[in-house]
Amino acid sequence: MRICITGATGFVGGHAARVLAERGHEVRATYRDGSRLDGLKALGIEPVKADVLDRAAMRRAVRRCEVVFHTAGYVGSNPAERVWQVNALGPRVVVEAAAAEDVRRAVVTSSVSAIGPVPAGEVGSEADPYRGGGLGLTYVDSKHEGEVEALAAGARTRIEVVVVNPAYVLGAPVDRSSAEDTSTRMVGSYLRGRLPGVVDGRVNIVDVRDVAAGHLKAAESGRPGERYVLGGHNIGWVELLEAVGRLTGVHHPLAVLPAELGAIARQAQALRIPTGMSPEGLMLMAQNWSFSSAKARRELGYRPRRLETTLRDTIDWYRELMDNGALGSGSRSSLSMAATGLRVADGLGLLAGVGLLERYAGRRLLVRP
Repeated sequence: MRICITGATGFVGGHAARVLAERGHEVRATYRDGSRLDGLKALGIEPVKADVLDRAAMRRAVRRCEVVFHTAGYVGSNPAERVWQVNALGPRVVVEAAAAEDVRRAVVTSSVSAIGPVPAGEVGSEADPYRGGGLGLTYVDSKHEGEVEALAAGARTRIEVVVVNPAYVLGAPVDRSSAEDTSTRMVGSYLRGRLPGVVDGRVNIVDVRDVAAGHLKAAESGRPGERYVLGGHNIGWVELLEAVGRLTGVHHPLAVLPAELGAIARQAQALRIPTGMSPEGLMLMAQNWSFSSAKARRELGYRPRRLETTLRDTIDWYRELMDNGALGSGSRSSLSMAATGLRVADGLGLLAGVGLLERYAGRRLLVRP
């Protein structure tokens, strides 16, 4: 089968492209940066230069294809205009281009963030109403809008559109020598002693290989007009880093930051007061992103692997990079200096009284994974 995939030089897209090629499909991959094509060429994938916002280029890219996978996206909140263009407009452009070229089906990569955060103590699903509005989170709102636009374009043009909503993705990239930042950065920052704290929120962790497999299953048996959560395991951020500490023997102290810190950082940003922290990143971490993949299990036969397997693969990859010197010494950011300061204070016994403060505050203030 002839397939076109956007975002194949990225984390999820790279794994999806590899699986497609390994299964014998004729794969065409769009790209913007030619310096990242070596891995794709080695798999026998045909590269086609095209921006997902360029309608004419996308029509050429998907021509004579049966299925298009749109995995390209912009992870972050700045610059806001670019985030909105890529995440909100890009899916519609790709679906409309595919429809114009008589492509049968489009699988659009969204995110659980497009469904929105879940009330405390609950577990979300595809049927939930969008709860991200009002939080002012650029990435969350743009992913939700892109999903809506893709499904609307499918309904207008009669192309089969299936949406997949991956949770927080960990694992190693296809090119294990690549040190490019992905959603795995928190694990790497912890291992390198550059993470001073973690917000006390909840997340769903999924392996990048499972997300790639879920994309293929959605192409094969997903129902048009439906979306499917591709998740793995619900866990708190604190518990996640405690698991990393157990598996590695690396034990750095971490401040447990209150959920309200994101709003405080946003106010400081508005007043142009430097904080060294991303207000949107803090607010994202503070939410409850617990989700169920029951629908994908039931309808697609989706089966995520064990969390420990995913964590070990992520850890092994980072250790390879560290051993090879691929990460370098890194710049001394305010966060890395704060992490160093916290370790020094802990080593000097200056944090011994935190337990009393925790009992007074009624919550954890410090963890040693």
